Amino acid sequence: MTREPFLGHYHAVTPLISSPEHPGGWLMKRLFVAGALLAVTASLSFAGAVEDRQAVMKSMGKALGPLAAIAKGENAFDAGVVEQNLTALNEAAQKLDVAALFPEGSTTGETEALPAIWENMADFQERADKLKADVAEVASAVPADQAGVQAALGKIGQNCGGCHENYRMKKN
Repeated sequence: MTREPFLGHYHAVTPLISSPEHPGGWLMKRLFVAGALLAVTASLSFAGAVEDRQAVMKSMGKALGPLAAIAKGENAFDAGVVEQNLTALNEAAQKLDVAALFPEGSTTGETEALPAIWENMADFQERADKLKADVAEVASAVPADQAGVQAALGKIGQNCGGCHENYRMKKN
């Protein structure tokens, strides 16, 4: 039995993979380039999601700052400041689209999101929905005094704290 037919087929296929005339083969090079492009594209799409969710969280934090100062008595009650910041907080909270901002696999890069988010997505989604509803409710009836701001922030803060406790890396 001769191996020549097999070798003939082998030599016909080897340029796809590798041969002395075609080291590395064109098929392998194309597969490598395609894989690298796919990895970069996936990484960029996750980077966008991470940046977007961080922007939403920063917007909420920015709006909460002046409200917290009023609640603590560091700043005098000002209905205009309260209304402006509750409106900004509500606008930011309503942008909290869990599916878009926390896609599967977006745990890499500079993020404080814990893998627990994706391990218990149903709970995370419920918490996000509750935050959005509570912020919308508080923003619809602007508190009339410091005590009202304290109560509003207490309600909102329970949402933030509960989520951060379970789903965000601890800060030093």
